[in-house]
Amino acid sequence: MRRTLLLLLSLLMIGWVNAQQTHQDKIERPNTRKVNFGIKAGFNSSMFLVSDFKIKDVTIDEIQNNFQIGYFGAFFMRLNMKKHFLQPEISYNISRCEITFDKLGSQHPDIEPEYASVASSIHSIDFPVLYGYNVVKEGPYGMSLFAGPKLRYIWGKQNTITFDNFDQKGIREELYPFNVNIVVGVAVNISRIFFDFRYEQGVRNISKSVTYDSLNPDGSLGVSDITFHRRDNVLSFSLGVIF
Repeated sequence: MRRTLLLLLSLLMIGWVNAQQTHQDKIERPNTRKVNFGIKAGFNSSMFLVSDFKIKDVTIDEIQNNFQIGYFGAFFMRLNMKKHFLQPEISYNISRCEITFDKLGSQHPDIEPEYASVASSIHSIDFPVLYGYNVVKEGPYGMSLFAGPKLRYIWGKQNTITFDNFDQKGIREELYPFNVNIVVGVAVNISRIFFDFRYEQGVRNISKSVTYDSLNPDGSLGVSDITFHRRDNVLSFSLGVIF
């Protein structure tokens, strides 16, 4: 994935050089065309909105989100309609986050806290479809606002989810493969180069189940003693070129 991002960044630089070769490229607004294509790459900062977290009979209600940096690369197409546009995209994302908490919960204030953590590195292929409006469209400069849904496919085999300092052993979490996020953002461009700032939030819980290696009396794996419902909450920044 890092090689892919380096390739995308190289393509961005080539696009920038090409955009400076002629005076026309310096002053032309790329979205004066009916259809544009583009590439971009960038970084994200993720946290989880935890709605329900229980370890056996203990409810965990005080959680510390520790932001970590992930990255992504994307291709997109833009359909222009005067000051409006529709922009479908496809991107590969790696988002990382870690939460820490007192596994004894706030119900035991007289006992010294015992901290545990869950660290996630989640790989996904995303398909946003964005509606945008060009607030500024003057010469080579522009600014647009956009919003829309994003279909997210979580690539389960590539994920790394680590449960540290839990009493249960061999903990595994299964995520729902398909999820929907809502995206809002702003983009600023100079000629063909643009900067993109986004915020997105998940619509539903992404955690399907949590299992571990302890056996029940009937010989089955332990299930449901750990409940962990969480949604995406992501800020991202990218640099791109539109053709």
